[in-house]
Amino acid sequence: MNNLTELEVEHLRHLIGGHGLISKKLETYVQNCTDPELKTILQKDAQVAKQSQQQLMTFLG
Repeated sequence: MNNLTELEVEHLRHLIGGHGLISKKLETYVQNCTDPELKTILQKDAQVAKQSQQQLMTFLG
């Protein structure tokens, strides 16, 4: 577990969950969005949140 303390692991899990939630919410917004420009922005932001979540998960080993 890369020598992380219990508190650090707890914080990582919280951040991972937060990024996952943001990604899911943005994907929902994309489905309901009718403006093509805004839809593109939301899609990119959802992808970035998902990538951040995956990067954070690497710290958990």
